[in-house]
Amino acid sequence: MRHQPVLLVIAHGSRDPRHAATVHALVRRVRSLRPGLRVETGFLDFNIPSVPGVLESLAAEGVREVVALPLLLTRAFHAKADIPAVLRDAPRRLRIRQAEVLGPSPLLLCALERRLYEAGLTPADKSSTGVVLASAGSTDPEAIAVIADIAREWWHTGWCAVRPAFASASLPRTEDAVRELRELGCSTVAVAPYVLAPGFLPDRIARGAARADVLAEVLGPSPEVARVLLERYDAARTPMPAAVSA
Repeated sequence: MRHQPVLLVIAHGSRDPRHAATVHALVRRVRSLRPGLRVETGFLDFNIPSVPGVLESLAAEGVREVVALPLLLTRAFHAKADIPAVLRDAPRRLRIRQAEVLGPSPLLLCALERRLYEAGLTPADKSSTGVVLASAGSTDPEAIAVIADIAREWWHTGWCAVRPAFASASLPRTEDAVRELRELGCSTVAVAPYVLAPGFLPDRIARGAARADVLAEVLGPSPEVARVLLERYDAARTPMPAAVSA
């Protein structure tokens, strides 16, 4: 039987040790969902192993096919520029396909809600609760628009209101969105970090949530996130159907 391509999960990396620990926990969950699939982890910065180092090691072992999956929630600079540049410098004998980023996905909305319920909310609270969808932020207009679209989609599932917020590069900040929801009259205000792992910007989100009633945990190694990784892997490794001539 033809071997499956190796799944290489590409994380940004951080000086905060919680970041790498969370990435590794997520990768362990992915492996548990798909026994037999080889899953490796590489970091763009700060942590080891580096993405180039992992690719060199795989090529030296005789691996020929890799699906490189950006551990990112939006398609911004890292997905559009940094990661393609690193992959272009990979050993030439490797056939590498870059998978799509994780978001948006209905599974991620499920993960966000589960984190809010774990933080103390219940489904009965939805209609009276305003939610701040707090992301890291980006200078990329496409990424900002995606966050706004997710907030609108999530609001339609029954929340009193959902407002996007950003920890950097864009406005509003988390604390501003919390204040807006208070002024709107929401009985409860909750902050849902739309980030994958702890670190500098998630800590800024947490500080901005000081006047909120509920602060959820980051998405982390939740089963929904692991399932999205496998969905993106499967889509990347499946050849596109040939175009049909008119």
